[in-house]
Amino acid sequence: MKIIPIGERVVLKVEKQKEEKTKAGIYLPKQEEEKKYGIVVDVGFDKDGKSLPLKKGEKVIYSGYGHEDIEIDNEKYVIVDFKDIIAKVED
Repeated sequence: MKIIPIGERVVLKVEKQKEEKTKAGIYLPKQEEEKKYGIVVDVGFDKDGKSLPLKKGEKVIYSGYGHEDIEIDNEKYVIVDFKDIIAKVED
């Protein structure tokens, strides 16, 4: 199944955050306000019909609570408004 975003939206695959572990082997609990990471799966178009400036496979950080969470074939995805993408992440 393919998810195709309509308008100025972006489909992201949810990137699982790694659990933090101390040198002694103790796992630290995740904080309430986790950063939201995702990998771009597909992008929509702006109001002029131009592609949004993101590419499939790029890692991004998004904000806000107005996104749509969906699960397909045991994979978690979110659909976010382009304006809620706050940064690209480079390795």
